[in-house]
Amino acid sequence: MRSPEEILREAKTIALVGASPKPDRPSNGVMRYLLAQGYDVIPVRPRDCDEIHGVPCVASLAEIDRPIDLVDVFRRIDAVSDVAQEAVAAGAKALWLQLGLSSPEARTIAAAAGLDYVEDECTAIVHRQLA
Repeated sequence: MRSPEEILREAKTIALVGASPKPDRPSNGVMRYLLAQGYDVIPVRPRDCDEIHGVPCVASLAEIDRPIDLVDVFRRIDAVSDVAQEAVAAGAKALWLQLGLSSPEARTIAAAAGLDYVEDECTAIVHRQLA
């Protein structure tokens, strides 16, 4: 299993599940930061917005038409195991639960499918520590 730092060093495409168009939401700031660092970030959320930071939204991981290196999750804990299953089905390489999120079930799903797994960490904070 790769470390959080290794996952971020090797990732190119990040699906950000629970991305918000509202500037005051943590997911919005993290997406803006990751885009500024050169990542290909795809916002995943229900069809209630067309784009975030100029990037078209998709409603599910299944709609993404390129390989997903990392699924970065900003959702309530009760949705996390479903997102883990979607990440496996989409062929993602890693599943990352943001600060405050941990799920033994999601960890089990990810491990069974060979995905790297991180929980209760912020991609932006970890990335800043790499610099």
